[in-house]
Amino acid sequence: MTENASPSNTTAIAVSLRGVSRHFGSVRALDDVSIDIDDGEFFSMLGPSGSGKTTCLRLIAGFDQPSAGSILLHGQNVVGIPPYDRDVNTVFQDYALFPHMTVGENVGYGLMIRKVAKAERERRVSEMLELVRLPGMAGRKPAQLSGGQRQRVALARALILHPSLLLLDEPLGALDLKLRQQMQIELKAIQQEVGITFIYVTHDQEEALTMSDRIAVFNLGKIEQVGSPAEVYERPSTAFVAGFVGTSNIVSGAAAQHLTGSDQPFSVRPEKIKISPDDAPTPDGAIGALGTIRDVVYLGMHTRYLIELDDGGDLTVVQQNLDATSMSVLSDKGRRVKLIWPREFNRAIEMG
Repeated sequence: MTENASPSNTTAIAVSLRGVSRHFGSVRALDDVSIDIDDGEFFSMLGPSGSGKTTCLRLIAGFDQPSAGSILLHGQNVVGIPPYDRDVNTVFQDYALFPHMTVGENVGYGLMIRKVAKAERERRVSEMLELVRLPGMAGRKPAQLSGGQRQRVALARALILHPSLLLLDEPLGALDLKLRQQMQIELKAIQQEVGITFIYVTHDQEEALTMSDRIAVFNLGKIEQVGSPAEVYERPSTAFVAGFVGTSNIVSGAAAQHLTGSDQPFSVRPEKIKISPDDAPTPDGAIGALGTIRDVVYLGMHTRYLIELDDGGDLTVVQQNLDATSMSVLSDKGRRVKLIWPREFNRAIEMG
């Protein structure tokens, strides 16, 4: 696990996990995780299914209890404290709206339970619907709304109680791609407007890179790396992070020795590599590798090339189709090329 420090020593810590584990028999769903999340931060927990990210979220929410370790919310150890006694709300993928209630009644439900006066309740519901871009929708039923609108209602219902911490468990997973991309931008804008801590669980790398202030990459119950989106993408610390966050070439052993003079494993992103004629000179400070284009995948905006290197191994290269057409790029298959990239784009990694 990469040791994590809070990005600012002057910022209050909203959530602090210290040596937190959750075991189910012999299964270590979460294994000795320690992390600090700052107040007002949009923090994403990213990883594949079974990596421990949702278990971690459930422990913070209070839906489950750790097998070991402590969980502090704004300095208070909340282990053993039930969800309703924590200043936390959760938004789920399935919205969990009451179908028989109107949008306004759904959003104001928490206030009604707390016996807030009707006039005050209606005022705050109206404010929340304005915040989530649903003005005038209070009288509708959830069935009359689109998936994106229902997700906004669920968000408004969670925010109306002014929690200090909002947990979001893959809330955009049921939406189509275009709407999901739109909601990513809106969620980040809402979080910045309300200024509270968002902890967001996702397996979607683009979501995490788009919205987060920082990302924790989970794998097999542990955190592999914590950092800003740029840090995690540009400087992956392990082979897992390099392969899971975006696409990356992992080079090790004899192939690494041929290219760099060292067998230290490294990663290099496909978009950092330039395809040149096989007789092109290699600039100072760059790496040049001869090979043959073995496969070409035309993807509209860009093309993905798989190049078999003369010195062993394969590299994937991605290039934008600025002038190319599908026919011209597909005809590149079998062509001899030289791959060139600046040495500075190599990132030494740990092979887990």
